[in-house]
Amino acid sequence: MRIIVKGKNVEVTDALRNYVLKKVQRVDRYFNNIQDGLVSLSMERGRFKAETTMQVSGAILRAEEQESDMYAAIDKMAEKLERQVKRHKEKITSKAKMPMEEAFRAAMPPAPPEEQPAIVRTKRFNLKPMEPEEAVEQMELIGHAFFVFRNSANRQVTVVYKRRDGNYGLIEPEMD
Repeated sequence: MRIIVKGKNVEVTDALRNYVLKKVQRVDRYFNNIQDGLVSLSMERGRFKAETTMQVSGAILRAEEQESDMYAAIDKMAEKLERQVKRHKEKITSKAKMPMEEAFRAAMPPAPPEEQPAIVRTKRFNLKPMEPEEAVEQMELIGHAFFVFRNSANRQVTVVYKRRDGNYGLIEPEMD
């Protein structure tokens, strides 16, 4: 597993890098095929932030935590990542056991149907070309957490969204 540790407004010392690697490499016990990992340490508004993104068997797992102490932020981020890796491992394992479970269910009487969430409304609208800043204004005007538009710079369908930290994010799809 290759892990890159970088800092923004924080000096990444050898001790800090080793601490991060020790914490993050604990997920190796769940998966042997973790390809890449990126850990970003930063300080924003007097709080330390630890973020990680990892590629695990076709899935991308992400964890982010903020604390007043860098080591506490790293600990919480590592715990969150470990929970996600466990959940992903259970999901993969349960899919592998599926044929046996299906045979067991076939022998059991049918259970009453559970109500599943359903699509209850379809909305159609015209995607007019605009700049991301204009899309943010439109999103704020309608009071939504996201807004879909056609980016006037590249003519692609793009999504602007409000982040938990109060800033905005932009999702630009890549076509293969």
